[in-house]
Amino acid sequence: MVIRAVKLYDGGFMTQPFALGGEGAEGLDPGVKYRSSLQNYLIDTGSEVILVDTGMPKEVPDSVPDENTFIYMGRRVKDYLSALAELGYQPEQVTKILLTHKHADHSGELRSFPNAAIYASPEEAKADELKGLPNVVAAEFKDGPYYNFEASQLIAPGVRYLPAKGHTTGNSIVIAEWDGLFYLIHGDVTYTDEALYANKLSVVFEDIAEARKTLDKVREFIADHPTVYLSTHTPLGYENLEAKKVVDLASPPESIPPEEVQAAEASGKYVCSICGHVYDPALGDPERGIPAGTPFEELPEDWKCPRCRQGKDKFNRA
Repeated sequence: MVIRAVKLYDGGFMTQPFALGGEGAEGLDPGVKYRSSLQNYLIDTGSEVILVDTGMPKEVPDSVPDENTFIYMGRRVKDYLSALAELGYQPEQVTKILLTHKHADHSGELRSFPNAAIYASPEEAKADELKGLPNVVAAEFKDGPYYNFEASQLIAPGVRYLPAKGHTTGNSIVIAEWDGLFYLIHGDVTYTDEALYANKLSVVFEDIAEARKTLDKVREFIADHPTVYLSTHTPLGYENLEAKKVVDLASPPESIPPEEVQAAEASGKYVCSICGHVYDPALGDPERGIPAGTPFEELPEDWKCPRCRQGKDKFNRA
């Protein structure tokens, strides 16, 4: 088995209240920032090529951060298919895709793999983001418990797909056993590894009670098994993979400050930092009574992202 990171964005940041403030931001400092990025993962079992998530849609514009930005994924390094090709793989080689959740930075290029079976939880399989994809398979999670997780689905020898509700109602994680280690690919159970060590939820969830249960289970599993923690939104994800670094919850890694972000010219469009939905003033949001030509700044304060229902404060300039 080989596990590879599909690197898509780098050089970003997230603020401490965003990363750690899901259950309360008291004592958290917006001036403290953690590194951010975007990468997904590939598992090559020798007989199958399995993807875990498929990045942001190619056409989504890059964000332009400002002083109010909570999370900025960074500069686009490559679109998903180009990054996959750089690793030596073509779409037709992919047999299965394991979706952690529906958000566009995880599901964005599912459309590029018509011959692969796309596994999603029953809740995510019904999501708007997956409509029109005939190759979606609703996971049944009927292969019994997996250590402290109550249910699982065996995808390939050594590869398990597990329910991990909270970030979205149908969120899932993947655990691959390779060379005596457990590689936990979790989507967005935490946005940065600092949250894992601090036992904190981020501010993004559909069900906070389930999100807490999931983080507790993940930490319990990590305490009992030599685990490499593969995150999506921090460079620690691919750095942990490259170093085969096992989590020691009692010894958090020293945070590396993010690099300074260079200012760029904005287009007038805004991108949801959670799901990747693009608000284009030229189009407006007519389904919600917002006519074409309405600048983002003039949207009602109670306007929410049409896709993930997050508020205006989760949008970044593009």
